[in-house]
Amino acid sequence: MKILIVANRNRGAFVPFVAEQGEALRRIGQEVMWFGVKGHGVWGYLLNLPRLWASLLKHRPDVIHAHYGLCGTLACLQPFVPVVTTYHGSDINIPKIRRLCRPALRRSRCNLFVSKQLMALAGDSFNPAVFPCGVFLDAFPLVERQEARQRLGLDADTRYVLFASAFDNAVKNAPLAQESMRQLPEAKLLELKGYSREEVALLMRAVDCLLMTSHSEGSPQVVKEAMACNLPIVSVDVGDVAWLTEGMEGCLIAQRDPDDIARCLRQALAFGRETRGRERLEALGLDNRLVANHLANCYAKVLHPRRNRQ
Repeated sequence: MKILIVANRNRGAFVPFVAEQGEALRRIGQEVMWFGVKGHGVWGYLLNLPRLWASLLKHRPDVIHAHYGLCGTLACLQPFVPVVTTYHGSDINIPKIRRLCRPALRRSRCNLFVSKQLMALAGDSFNPAVFPCGVFLDAFPLVERQEARQRLGLDADTRYVLFASAFDNAVKNAPLAQESMRQLPEAKLLELKGYSREEVALLMRAVDCLLMTSHSEGSPQVVKEAMACNLPIVSVDVGDVAWLTEGMEGCLIAQRDPDDIARCLRQALAFGRETRGRERLEALGLDNRLVANHLANCYAKVLHPRRNRQ
């Protein structure tokens, strides 16, 4: 099957979880092609339409898989190739952008939401399904903590809490995390910024805990990556984090309150051992190999709806 992945490439590369999903599809034998959308706002996206049509004529894909709603709207401005659109959070969580996603929600042959909360917020859509992105577990080797710290140049004895994003990403709500951390002078908050993918995998084995305080999320990849590294997690109740970490010792859901977050951080830091996050990801079917097979089945149903109803 020939799949054209349509996704934003304003920063010179596709976001890692989109690129990794495409790689997972390639590994199971699908022919994957890429179309990078460049531009901002409605007109910025629409200016990509001639290039998209040229790409369709050149590659003749069987299915377009668009990531994020605005890319889905762009992909639906052609009548020839069926479109599957995945919504990741910032498209549905922001009302102004959600309105611009309505064409994709109505015209995509299948609408995939990374969490049930996003699907509910989106409202009416054609053929909706909850479909979180997965993780390449083999990309997160279980390196010993002291080895990981040594390779990253981190102090062997400091307690480290990893913030779930860059401090300047307003949606991630760094001020709440920083205010909470003032109650834990014995620990240091690290910013997740400027690391390669390999270094992120090391970092999540080197630190003591992941902290997420976001205003909004879909199905945050950083939480799944922390789970792949068996890292304790403290998070506010955002996106599908409560579902992802349900029943896991060492993972706590805190109120949006600095005192409660600090209390949960103390518990996570005192946990003192690995969680069973990797095992939980496998149980949820969020290994990218399984996700790719489910996606291939989704594409087949889109291409042959009558056959799949029999």
